[in-house]
This record gives sequence, structure tokens and C-alpha cells, in this order.
Amino acid sequence: ANWGLPLAAIFDFKKDPDIISPRMTAAMCVYSACFMRFAWKVQPRNMLLFACHFTNEAAQIYQGYRYINHAQYV
Repeated sequence: ANWGLPLAAIFDFKKDPDIISPRMTAAMCVYSACFMRFAWKVQPRNMLLFACHFTNEAAQIYQGYRYINHAQYV
């Protein structure tokens, strides 16, 4: 599991929303959703990979929320 991706998104929570790329955020959401499904379907289930991508999915959704919220007031 590559915990660098969700950790980077989590560390960006305190940074200015101007740096958020909506296209990259959307791509990361799709990427993590696909790999969560893969981690669940593969036998034996890879729960570490699932947890990593679940964390990234949650972080990217929050970043997307921050971007949309910021874009409304700019």
C-alpha cells in the first residue's frame, strides 16, 4: 500500500484551497475507488490496500469539498 498519497492529501488540509486541482482530485477519487474495489475482490482480500485507498478517497472527497466551498466565495 502506498500511504504517501493519502498522507499528502491529509497534510494539504491546512493549506490554502487555491492550490487544489479539481481535475487531479477527481482523478484520485476515481483511482482510489477502482483500487478499493480491486482490494476487496482479490482473493485473499487485501485489507491494507483497501484501507489505504479508503483513506485516500475520504481525503480527496474532503479536498473536493474544500475546493467547491472556496470557489463559491472567490
